[in-house]
Amino acid sequence: MTAETATAAACAEASSEMVVECGTPYDLPRTLGVLQRGYADPAVRVDAGTFSGGPHGTPGAGAWMCQRIYGISPKAPRTLEERPAPLSRNTAESPASDPLELGQVTLRFDQLSASEVRVRVAVRPERIPADLLTETALQRAASILGVEDDWTGLELLLDALGDRASTELARTRRRHPGVRLPATGALFDQVVNVTLEQKVTHEQARHSWRNLLKRHGERPPSSSALSAPEWMRLPLTATQLKRVPSWEWHRMWVQPPLSRTVLRIAERAPAIHRLGKATPSDSPSLAGLAEQLTSVPGIGPWTSAETLQRSHGAADLVAVGDYHLAHFVGEALTGRRTDDAGMLELLKPYRPHRQRVVRLLGLSGFRMSRFGPRLDPEDHRQR
Repeated sequence: MTAETATAAACAEASSEMVVECGTPYDLPRTLGVLQRGYADPAVRVDAGTFSGGPHGTPGAGAWMCQRIYGISPKAPRTLEERPAPLSRNTAESPASDPLELGQVTLRFDQLSASEVRVRVAVRPERIPADLLTETALQRAASILGVEDDWTGLELLLDALGDRASTELARTRRRHPGVRLPATGALFDQVVNVTLEQKVTHEQARHSWRNLLKRHGERPPSSSALSAPEWMRLPLTATQLKRVPSWEWHRMWVQPPLSRTVLRIAERAPAIHRLGKATPSDSPSLAGLAEQLTSVPGIGPWTSAETLQRSHGAADLVAVGDYHLAHFVGEALTGRRTDDAGMLELLKPYRPHRQRVVRLLGLSGFRMSRFGPRLDPEDHRQR
């Protein structure tokens, strides 16, 4: 074995770990569970353990996650309206148009105590040394866990408002003090994922995401200290998405309008990565980023809000246009269904914490009344 080969092997095996102190009781399953798309998500899988939750945290719970970590190409477009040059037929990637992939990471989270989570990392470096990629992944892990997501402002606001709805929300928060808003940092992956969820049932969306990764994704990195499960697959790069044949989208239960939107997103990957890394997580900045995302044909307010809730932990972006959300919020807060405009009016007193309030409503145990038969979409994949 040459020195170069030995160095490459050592880099491929690089792994590390740290223990994150969350400061207060932490609820890993309910925090990271919103990132898992279906029971068989190939990129994120939560092991709830005993799932005790509540004020005592969830010791024994864990989760797997794999990601690609990107840098920014100096020639990347600065807005989503700028179209990058198409890929060359003779190269796998075009450095002038594609973002720089720094490497791939596998993360394992294990909750050790009420407030401590151990993070282990295995990396496969591409353009930076393994130790730097490992450091980057560990830094991102704290954001994924939502360690810096501070609910103090909302808790004080709920106490100050003091009305019936706010009192119930405050009670729910006291039952679930360990829930945070996670931020994956992976804007491109999340916008692709959410696009596949547009105007389809949960079953269709989960099937599409699962099979896209299973059929076209790569195995994530492993090391002697951290072996990625056999089922894990990395989200696709822009180049890989462009290579998926049109008939494959059909077989994966992805409708033509959605596959066209995914390809438009892939075309704008450099700008999406640049904007995602450059945007702070404060509400005004994220509102501006959400507006920029809607400049891509096929991406509306619902998609941009759902995306930024997962990639940046957006605390004030509400998914306007959701089939059920406005009805749910209206019934939960007033006992009556409402529309998007009515939902935003009801949530106005809680700004800049509207998404946190929606999250609390989901944790409250409230169940919306159902009317009519359940939607059962016809399966056209074999036609």
